[in-house]
Amino acid sequence: MTKIDDKDKKILNLLQQDANQTTKQIAAKIKLSQTAVYERIKRLEREKVITGYTTLLDYEKVDKGFTAFCMVKLVNHTKKSLEHFEKNILTLNEISECFHISGEYDYILKINVKNIKAYRLFMVNKLTTISYIGSTQSAFNINTVKYSTVIALG
Repeated sequence: MTKIDDKDKKILNLLQQDANQTTKQIAAKIKLSQTAVYERIKRLEREKVITGYTTLLDYEKVDKGFTAFCMVKLVNHTKKSLEHFEKNILTLNEISECFHISGEYDYILKINVKNIKAYRLFMVNKLTTISYIGSTQSAFNINTVKYSTVIALG
């Protein structure tokens, strides 16, 4: 198991705030050498603590301003139905997040499209064509209060 010390946490927090920071900038902020910061980042990447780097987009500016959350209930919970559903979900670019959850529904999906019309087309032509879906229920975003990928590390 990976051991993450306080310096690693500081590096991770800084990278989560802005992954474009240079090792020199990070080193100055946490009082470590540039080489030490570089080596720590490379170790965190190697050990899959850092799994990638990404850019947050303004959904409206990229014509994906309609956010829906779709709860999905499968007809059964066999290994075959779960694997089939998950394999198919991975092919749908409109879905940015998918979680297998507990409770009344089996999955919750985060979907970004242009508008309600595009959502309907997505549901009719793509999502509901996947075998083993028993039912769906949708909720629509009214206002985004928080939009972040940051995990608080202390």
